[in-house]
Amino acid sequence: MIQLPKLDEHNSRPVFVQLSDHMKQEILCGALAAHSRLPSVRKWAELLGISTTPVEWAYQQLIAEGYVYSEPRKGYRVRAVVEGYHDILLGKSSVPDNAPAVSTDMQRLRPVSHVHYDFHMSHNDFTLFPYAKWQQYANRVWREESRSLLFYGDPQGEWGLRSEIADYLGQFRGVRCSPEQVVIGAEQHLLMSLLTQTMLQKGGQRSIAVENPGYRLLPGTFRNHGYEVIPISLDSEGINLDELTGADVSVAGVSPSHQFPMGVTMPISRRLALLDWAERAGAYLIEDDYDGEFRYSGRPIPSMQGLRENTPVIYMGGFSQVLAPAFCVHYMVLPKELLPYFAQVYRTILFEQSASRHHQRTLELFMREGELGKHIRKMRHLYKRKRDLIVQAIQQHFGDQPGMQIQGEHAGFHLILRLINEIPAKDMVNIALDAGIRVASTEYLWANDSTPADGKRELMIGFAGIEPENIEPGIAALARIWRA
Repeated sequence: MIQLPKLDEHNSRPVFVQLSDHMKQEILCGALAAHSRLPSVRKWAELLGISTTPVEWAYQQLIAEGYVYSEPRKGYRVRAVVEGYHDILLGKSSVPDNAPAVSTDMQRLRPVSHVHYDFHMSHNDFTLFPYAKWQQYANRVWREESRSLLFYGDPQGEWGLRSEIADYLGQFRGVRCSPEQVVIGAEQHLLMSLLTQTMLQKGGQRSIAVENPGYRLLPGTFRNHGYEVIPISLDSEGINLDELTGADVSVAGVSPSHQFPMGVTMPISRRLALLDWAERAGAYLIEDDYDGEFRYSGRPIPSMQGLRENTPVIYMGGFSQVLAPAFCVHYMVLPKELLPYFAQVYRTILFEQSASRHHQRTLELFMREGELGKHIRKMRHLYKRKRDLIVQAIQQHFGDQPGMQIQGEHAGFHLILRLINEIPAKDMVNIALDAGIRVASTEYLWANDSTPADGKRELMIGFAGIEPENIEPGIAALARIWRA
């Protein structure tokens, strides 16, 4: 029997987040067995005395995070929480077998209620989400297009949304593209898989250069399609150009606006040099612009893709951080010369569009009416305030430690806290988790055991999802336990 949550309408967390967190805890502690049936949306609303909207949002979030699944006419059921989902809870990435081993301590499962201060970098703040506006557009789409939404959509994504994305990217990110170049998908790894198959259709050297440390999804996807993955180190300006020039590759993945995880912003000189290299080598650049809208000093850095006409750049982005992960809408912008090869991929495997047509059409209206730009401006202000609080707290509680450095705080949703400590970074993460504080280290993002030496520890401290009032006490607690 599921326990009813105690919802607090005055809590800074929205009601749907309180409800989804409660259900996660019930699932993870074993109170709800795998595949057991959950109350309907209407039943939850009656039991809790709330409207159905926050319940629907809670279920969507739980489905997106892998805790719940739905069956037609059978309602919602608990998904079996297997090892992969435990990894997600602990902030780990899915890595290939030949990746550096992760301590078994990292695999210990802890219920959500154990975490009092959550500094994980993948969390969002939904307190300012325009629920009423989104609901208005969602209802309008169902009212005006209910029948058409039941048919298959454009495999490349709804034309209207692709047009809005092209306009948005041109205005906010300096991307030069037309709707024909935009490809939409529900998940980033699906788009990357389509991209690798497109590159295979084109032909060329099956090798890719990736940033080290860097996002593991890109090399993993290309490796699974038969590519050799060549890690390239970073310097103060981003990916090391000398190493890249010496590598025999046909494509290179970079995150120039805010490198993940180190937070380096690539200067214009390095971006232009990268473009020169790609044009000379006949190679392509994959520009991952996962949080380019959120820069807290000066204006957002324009994309590398738009620096010149017809650049050999595949631009990738999405709305999981800008809006919410539950919407599952990502996109990539292909160079025009790759479109025929992408069409060949479609003719070969006849894939269908993975993103919900309803979500696509709702997002299209949301963007067309100017709501996305308004929301980004509000969230940029909120995240800047949190960034300022966390930098101040780190300087206050870690400032006297030798070698302490803060890096990458000018943009995005996390910063790097660099410390000199005898304790390995992965053990520092586990010590914090034992004390109810969730952080992550950069260690699992490095290739070939090339982690920092000389006792330097690099911790990723996220600030987007944590409440402002919890930032200073959480950082103070971290300082205490890591000194002990």
